[in-house]
Amino acid sequence: MSFLYTIPDQLTVVAADLAGIGSSIRTATTAAGTPTTAVLAAGADEVSNAVAALFGRHGQAYQALSAEASAFHDRFVQTLHAGAGTYLQAEAASAATNLLDAINAPTLQLFGRPLIGNGANAPAGSGGNGHDGGLLWGDGGAGGSGSMPGQNGGNGGAAGLFGNGGPGGSGNPGGLGIASGAGGNGGAGGILIGNGGNGGVAGLANVGGTGGAGGLLFGTGGAGGLGGFGLGGVPGNGGNGGPGGMLFGAGGQGGAGGPGANGGIGGTGGTGGMLFGAGGTGGTGGSGSLTDGGSGGTGGAAGQWFGSGGHGGDGGPGAVQGGNGGAGGSTAGLFGNGGAGGVGGTGPVSAGDGGTGGAAGLLAGNGGAGGAGGLALANGSQGGAGGVGGKG
Repeated sequence: MSFLYTIPDQLTVVAADLAGIGSSIRTATTAAGTPTTAVLAAGADEVSNAVAALFGRHGQAYQALSAEASAFHDRFVQTLHAGAGTYLQAEAASAATNLLDAINAPTLQLFGRPLIGNGANAPAGSGGNGHDGGLLWGDGGAGGSGSMPGQNGGNGGAAGLFGNGGPGGSGNPGGLGIASGAGGNGGAGGILIGNGGNGGVAGLANVGGTGGAGGLLFGTGGAGGLGGFGLGGVPGNGGNGGPGGMLFGAGGQGGAGGPGANGGIGGTGGTGGMLFGAGGTGGTGGSGSLTDGGSGGTGGAAGQWFGSGGHGGDGGPGAVQGGNGGAGGSTAGLFGNGGAGGVGGTGPVSAGDGGTGGAAGLLAGNGGAGGAGGLALANGSQGGAGGVGGKG
C-alpha cells in the first residue's frame, strides 16, 4: 500500500498557474484563428486555390482540437482546485478530531465516557449494553441483540446533559427447543433535554423492553418494545412506554402485545411530564389465533398540572373472543382531559368490551370517552359492550 502526501496550498498555487497558462494559450489560438482558417490563395489558378483550401482545413482542424484541449484543461484545473479543497477539509476535520480526542481523554479515563460524543453501539449479537453518551452532549449507544439461547437484548445507553437515549436491543428470537430473550430497555434521555430510547423487540413469547425515560426538563419517553410471538403457546406482552420528562414531555407509547394462540397484552403508556405532558397511548393487544385476543394496554396518566391522559390500546382480534380495550389514562393533575378507552377486539363468538375512559383534571377538563365495543363476526354472537366514560 502506498501513501500520497500533498500540500493543499501548493496545489492551489499550481492550479492558478495552470489556469493562467490555459488563458494565454486560448488568447494565442483565437488570434491565429482568422489567418490560419481563411488562407488566401497565392494566385487565381486551381493549384493555388487547392493549396489555400488545404491549409485552411488544417487551421480549422487545429481550432477544433484546441477547443477540446481547452475544455480538458479547464476540467483538469477544476479537479485540482476541488482536490485542494478536499484536502483542506480533511485537515480541518482531522484537527477537530484530534482536539475532541484531547478534550474527551480525561473524562474517558475518570468516568469511562466522553465529554462530547455519542456512545458506542454494542456489537450485534452480543446482548451487551450500549455505551453512555457524552457527559455534556451525546446520544446513548444502541443495545446489542441477543444471540445465545435465552439471551436478552442489551439496554440502550443513557445520554448526558443533552441527547437521546439509545434503543434497546432485540432479544434472542428463540425457536423450538431454544429459549428466547426479552427486549432490552431503552436508555434515558439527557439530564436536561432529550428523548428516551425505544425498548427492544422481544423474542418468542417474551416481553418487549421498556422505553427509556425522557430528560429531566424536556423529553418524550421512549416507546415500549413489541411483545414476542407465541409459537403454539402464550405470547409475550408489549413493553411499557417510558415516562416523559420530569417537567415537560409526553409519555411513550406502550408496545403491542405479541400474537399467539391467545394474544399478548399491550404495554401501558408512559406517564406524562410532572408539569406538562400527555400520557402515552397504550399498546394494542395481540391477535389470538386459537382462543382470545389480547387486551389493549392502559393509557398513561397525564402530568401533575397540565396534560391529557393517554388513549387506551385497542383489543386484539381473537379466534373465539376479542380482547378488551385498554382503559384511558386519567389526568392526575389539575387541568386536562381523560384519555379515551380503547376499542374492543373482534371475535366470532363474542367481541371484546371497550375500555373505560379516563378521569379529567381536578379543576378543568372532560372525562375520556369510553371505547366502542368490538364487532361480533358471526350471526347470533355477542358484540362487545361499550366502555364507561371517564369522570369529568
